Amino acid sequence: MQRTTRIIPGDTPGVSYGLEVLTFKGSDPKAPSAYLQAALHGGEFPGVAAVHFLVPLLEAAEESGLIAGDITIVPMANPIGSSQWLNGQPMGRFDFFSRVNFNRDHFALLDFDASNLPALDAPVQAAVRLKAELLRLALPHEIILDLHCDFESEQYMYVPKAFWPGMRDLAAALGCKAVLTWEGTADFAFEEAAATPALATGADAPDYKRRAVTTVEFKGLADVSTEKGREDAKGLYDFLIHRGTVEGKSKVKPAAFDCMVTPLENVEMIRMPAGGMVLYHVKVGDVVKRGAKLATIVTKPGNVSGDVIVTAPQGGRILTRREFRFLRRGDDLIKLLGAKRSAKAKSGSLES
Repeated sequence: MQRTTRIIPGDTPGVSYGLEVLTFKGSDPKAPSAYLQAALHGGEFPGVAAVHFLVPLLEAAEESGLIAGDITIVPMANPIGSSQWLNGQPMGRFDFFSRVNFNRDHFALLDFDASNLPALDAPVQAAVRLKAELLRLALPHEIILDLHCDFESEQYMYVPKAFWPGMRDLAAALGCKAVLTWEGTADFAFEEAAATPALATGADAPDYKRRAVTTVEFKGLADVSTEKGREDAKGLYDFLIHRGTVEGKSKVKPAAFDCMVTPLENVEMIRMPAGGMVLYHVKVGDVVKRGAKLATIVTKPGNVSGDVIVTAPQGGRILTRREFRFLRRGDDLIKLLGAKRSAKAKSGSLES
């Protein structure tokens, strides 16, 4: 394994950011190659834990000559975001300078030519140069996994509709409880930027079926532990074996995967109808009927006349809920996976 650090000059004198990149050289140029990155949102660490425990597995495989395809890993993909703290809290989701989500507004390339992307020292904002470098690193690979987490959540992932059910093996390997499929979200999250050139080649391209591009949500923000990290690392490793990037006997059984597969437009983004304290009536993973009580919003503590009841707009499964118990009007509260299109469905990403 080779460790290198890409230096991203900051936007003011005396400031720079180090982007560590780990590479494993494969022995078979015909084997599928893989790119994994974690913590694009600088405060999300379940994916970092997974990578932390995956690397030793890959090092052992390397010593045994079992790395078939090239593997590139960026353990912490956003040194800018991870350095942003305010009042003792990490603030790695939005860039302080532009206020843009670090996982939005990535480059929209129509092919795999990244030669015109801004260089590390180009006269543009550091966050833009970071996005360019990550895409440069990712595009040469058939497998591209962007490792994230939600607030309080089940394990799930986002998949381009055109790549499903071809990525059933990854969902099975990671024990996902749900898969959200999308096409043309237009907000250009990293996943969309990485998938667009591959999708443009068409399904008849020789390597199309080898493609796997996704955002993996490794449960919630607090799900960072040795046990969870090892479990997720094992899932990633088994997937790489199943795809032939690492030689070995895979335990992945795609046919056994039976979780919910939900189009993005069927996801009910339930938001706060009023500001106040949140009292949940449902847990992540619960299945509810239309009209079921999901939460009570206490707007006037000590006065029940101010309580606002949040109900389910359709039946479905509770995928996520917010970790905070005091939220503002309009804040995201719950993701509910519905069986039909949401009446509030819109183009673009589910949340900001």
